[in-house]
Amino acid sequence: MGAPTAESKPKPAQPPPSVVAILQTQPSQLYAHLHPVLLLSLVFFSFAQLVNHPVNTLLRLAPVTAILQAIYCVVCLPSTGQIPHQPGQKKKTGKSAQGAWAKVVPTCFSFVLTLTLSVPILYIIAILFGAPLTTHHPHTLLLALHLALLTCPPLFYAHGLDAPTWLQIVSLQLPIDEVYGMSLGACVGAWVGAIPIPLDWDREWQKWPVTIIIGLYVGVVVGKVAGGYLFKGMKIKLS
Repeated sequence: MGAPTAESKPKPAQPPPSVVAILQTQPSQLYAHLHPVLLLSLVFFSFAQLVNHPVNTLLRLAPVTAILQAIYCVVCLPSTGQIPHQPGQKKKTGKSAQGAWAKVVPTCFSFVLTLTLSVPILYIIAILFGAPLTTHHPHTLLLALHLALLTCPPLFYAHGLDAPTWLQIVSLQLPIDEVYGMSLGACVGAWVGAIPIPLDWDREWQKWPVTIIIGLYVGVVVGKVAGGYLFKGMKIKLS
């Protein structure tokens, strides 16, 4: 008669990641709608300078984009582990300073990770996807910077460094929401924006990486709207 074996208790299943919801405050809702307009305005009013002086223009636009993204994180998104305030729920008084500090620290941390981790990775990816290897290094680096600024800070701010969540992000299995939609839209927009570059049209705006930058910013706005309204909560089905 064999020795009795202890029954192994099944591990509790991890709850599926929920979508990132925009905070239900008036400033949050207002800026969430203003945010895509401001991003599109950047490239619309800077298009001529972008064509004629791409490096200087991208350098000038990068801090503005970073500020717009930082405001979006602080005003509109719940940070990692933060429970959004529910309508009708009483707010605790005397903790406004702690609440503000709890938003500033994750925002700064998100941008540190974006600049130190995401930009080098995206630069290498851009080279692997056909960016000029021996020339236009400042152009490619600034392209990686803008791509990182538009995709990564909200993801770091909302999801932190949770490994299972990031595995779902890179494998396209995270439920779609406004934040994830922005990142997906930016990547798709940048890829579509690269199509006109090799075409033999001899246009100034076909210079590297003008059309990719335009596609990147347009893709962010389209992805934000699609993820926040049209496909919210859905998952990408990979065959």
